[in-house]
Amino acid sequence: MIAVTGLSALIWLFLVLARGGFWRADQRLGRAGELERWPDVVAVIPARNEAETIGETVSSLLAQDYPGDFRVVVVDDNSTDGTGRAAGLSSRLRVISGRPLQDGWTGKLWAVNQGLELAGEIAPDAEYVLLTDADITHDPGNLRELVFKAEGENLHLVSLMVKLRCQSFWERLLIPAFVFFFQKLYPFAWVNDPANRMAAAAGGCMLIRLDTLRRAGGVEPIRDRLIDDCAMAALIKAEGPIWLGLAGRTFSSRRYTRLSEIWHMVARTAFVQLDHSLFNLVGTVVAMVVIYLMPPTGIVAGLILDVPGLILLGVAGWGMMSAAYRPTLKLYAMPPLFALTLPVSGLLYTLMTISSAVRHWRGAGGAWKGRSYPK
Repeated sequence: MIAVTGLSALIWLFLVLARGGFWRADQRLGRAGELERWPDVVAVIPARNEAETIGETVSSLLAQDYPGDFRVVVVDDNSTDGTGRAAGLSSRLRVISGRPLQDGWTGKLWAVNQGLELAGEIAPDAEYVLLTDADITHDPGNLRELVFKAEGENLHLVSLMVKLRCQSFWERLLIPAFVFFFQKLYPFAWVNDPANRMAAAAGGCMLIRLDTLRRAGGVEPIRDRLIDDCAMAALIKAEGPIWLGLAGRTFSSRRYTRLSEIWHMVARTAFVQLDHSLFNLVGTVVAMVVIYLMPPTGIVAGLILDVPGLILLGVAGWGMMSAAYRPTLKLYAMPPLFALTLPVSGLLYTLMTISSAVRHWRGAGGAWKGRSYPK
């Protein structure tokens, strides 16, 4: 018990000191300055049964404080709830009905591919495409800041992990933890280092140079990927530098009021992230138990068995874990003491990962929006 709890403390010391400073949550867009010429941009929004949120998303895009030409394309991906009508009307907006899903494609990327085809027709001079989800409300200055970052630093992709909704009990318990885990898995500073091979992006907001995307083959090389944003990042980073940061004013309005909703969101792709490998699954579960559960377990065991050294090791591990979590909690305006709940969040995400593997073995695969991708 002492050895495993001590190992947990050592792992946290390593994560804090040598994992790209992921815990600082400090990769942010700055305010945009002026450019001599603002390039044309077209936004592409794949939308399937998003009538509740698509109107607000489109309105926020049409209200962008952007000096250059900016058009919006919505691909209504065979929705049954009136998504296309809810998108609204504007001379700068085109809404099309998506074609039936083609074999070998995931639904989202098939819709994006169709949106890019139309974007090439209505905005042939566009230099960038903004890929965004149908539940994202963009701050009025968001596009200007994205383009200024890309142009100023010659970046081929600029992506923001938008602020996720964090109001219900389960959102407060699990959403900041999700963002923390993502940063730990893909340290943003490493993603943003051209010399580092690590690549990641957040699919809710990705500004991509169209020339680079065409040179990489468009979205077809990743047409079957469920974790499409990180696949896109790897595709683009092979062509040039990229940047990933955290948003402060652009946010997702998607609600997760029940545990089952977050569970489904994670379970549909967690085992995909592990390459459908039993070895990777066992390793991940063991690592999660050691890293997140052993510190509080060590404290409890030390108190019961009267082993002061075990208590100190548990306190050291839990203390470093909580301190590392606080910057992400601050981003979400959460109380500092909430950092003590991270072991509970870690346990739930571990169970979701196991659930994802069980779903795969039962043939359910990555189900989303009424579609299932068993392979």
